[in-house]
Order: sequence, then structure tokens, then C-alpha cells
Amino acid sequence: MHASAPLTTFSFVPASIADRPFARVSALVLLILSAPLMLLIAWLVWLEDGGGPLFAHYRIGRNGRPFRCYKFRTMVVDADVVLRELLASDPHLRAQWERDQKLEHDPRITRIGRFLRRTSLDELPQLYNICRGEMAFVGPRPIVVQELIRYGVWKRHYLSVPPGLTGLWQVSGRNDVSYDQRVALDRDYVEQRSWLLDVLIVVRTFKAIARRHGAR
Repeated sequence: MHASAPLTTFSFVPASIADRPFARVSALVLLILSAPLMLLIAWLVWLEDGGGPLFAHYRIGRNGRPFRCYKFRTMVVDADVVLRELLASDPHLRAQWERDQKLEHDPRITRIGRFLRRTSLDELPQLYNICRGEMAFVGPRPIVVQELIRYGVWKRHYLSVPPGLTGLWQVSGRNDVSYDQRVALDRDYVEQRSWLLDVLIVVRTFKAIARRHGAR
């Protein structure tokens, strides 16, 4: 997928705090401040199995523009190959993946990966995506192009705003909610988008991380 080829163009809601230039500056400052911690995490991920510490996967951004979304790697090397083998050999897992686009007890997740996911530290590299203007601090969860069909008539909502480092999904149960509920949460965020809502979501994000609610 070529990163410079948008699917289409949408203008649905006015800009919020997430689109302001200081969001990029804030992300850059946080990126610099968290650099020692990120280096430590990268070393621990590499120590687990000798694989690269970062994982980059194409996601769909605002106006349908694909971008490489960065995270710390939380799965085994060649996780895509392992997934294909799992789905081919286990009908139950295949049905679960087709329904939710995730596995409840994913055997591909490493030991350090489970800790990073529970604490959401695996998403720290997305500060770089915010610096580049590809993501915002708050917005719908980043999705792959194949997931757009799951949004149905609400696809326009998702494409009208940048995806977020956090959002209503992350503070509303995360992995404990169904895919249809995720779509509804993204729709609700776009329709209610405001400075106040963004601030409330950020505050609730810290509370959710502290409680490790819905994280696996």
C-alpha cells in the first residue's frame, strides 16, 4: 500500500484540540522526555527473542490516507505467519478472528508484550505519528483498510478525523467490548467531538491504565 494515496476526502466536523499545532509540539516534548523509558523497553523486547523492538503496520488515517502506525512489538517474530497457521488449523479461533479481528487469548503475545499491553506502553511510539500529523492524542482507534467495511454507513465518520492514541474505545472497556460497540463509540466521538470531551477522555485514559481495565 502506498502511503501517499488517500482513499477519498471528507470534511465532517470542525477541528478540535487534537488538530492544533501545539499537539505536535506536545508530542515531540513527550517523545524526548520518554526516550530513556522507550530505550529500556526496546532493549527488553529485543532481549525476549532477539527480534526488532518496533512494529509498523499500515493503518487508515484522516481522509483515507494510509500511514505506518508504530508500536513496540508485543508478539513473536513472524506473527502474521503464525496467525495464518492458527486460523487454518482451528475453526474456533478462525470464527473469533472473523468476528472481532482479535483473539481473546492470543498465543502470539510474548511475556514482555503482555506487560506492555496491560500498561499501554506498547503505544508510546505513536507519539512519533502525532508529531508527523498522522494521528492525534484523542480520536477513533487506528484500523486497517480491511476493517473499513465493518463501519458500514459510519465509515465517513471514521475518515473525517485523525485516529487517536487514545479514545472512547480505550476508556470504555477496550477488549471487553464487541466490534459493533467499537464502531458505535467511534461514531459517538466524532459526533460529540469537543475540547472538553478530549480532556475527559485523556483523564479517563490514565484511570483505565491504572486499573488495567479491558487490557490484555
